[in-house]
Amino acid sequence: MNRKKFLLSTLAATPLIAFTQLQQKVKQVKKAFKVDAGKARVNETILYKGKHPNDVKISGADTGGELAVFEYTGYDTIGPSLHLHVNQDEIFYVIEGAYRFKVGDEFMMLKAGDTIFLPRNVAHTWIQLTEKGKMLYFLQPAGNMEDFFRTMNSLTKPLTKQEAEKMHLDYGMKMLGPGLQL
Repeated sequence: MNRKKFLLSTLAATPLIAFTQLQQKVKQVKKAFKVDAGKARVNETILYKGKHPNDVKISGADTGGELAVFEYTGYDTIGPSLHLHVNQDEIFYVIEGAYRFKVGDEFMMLKAGDTIFLPRNVAHTWIQLTEKGKMLYFLQPAGNMEDFFRTMNSLTKPLTKQEAEKMHLDYGMKMLGPGLQL
């Protein structure tokens, strides 16, 4: 085989080899599974702000880190601080209630049946406008949001602003300011 043919065949095979190696590294569930209504993937309840179920429906461990799905049920007119995700897109689908989202400088109202896409590196927050609300939301890639919520759930005292900012950074987010108020 001459040098030119060798180089061309090597270059042609490189993407296939890389793809095969990537496929071997990504571990994911190979069998379908069902998560019952009102349940979490591994029967683990993660509360948001100590009160609101934030159930993992599909774990990043199920998808090789490609996707995580949560079901949030809110019982107060609250929401997260203004923040952004450095490496993740987020999609929210409202099941029940009404929400106001701030995305960049734009405000959007969502009600049951509405969906919103929040691209990575775009500042956003939301507030629940109704007494009860429920949303399904997706993070792609999954990142380590499950661990972020577990850590938040395990806190025994409020964090200082500096501690909260550091914790967000540790989990791939930037905290940019307070959340929305009614």
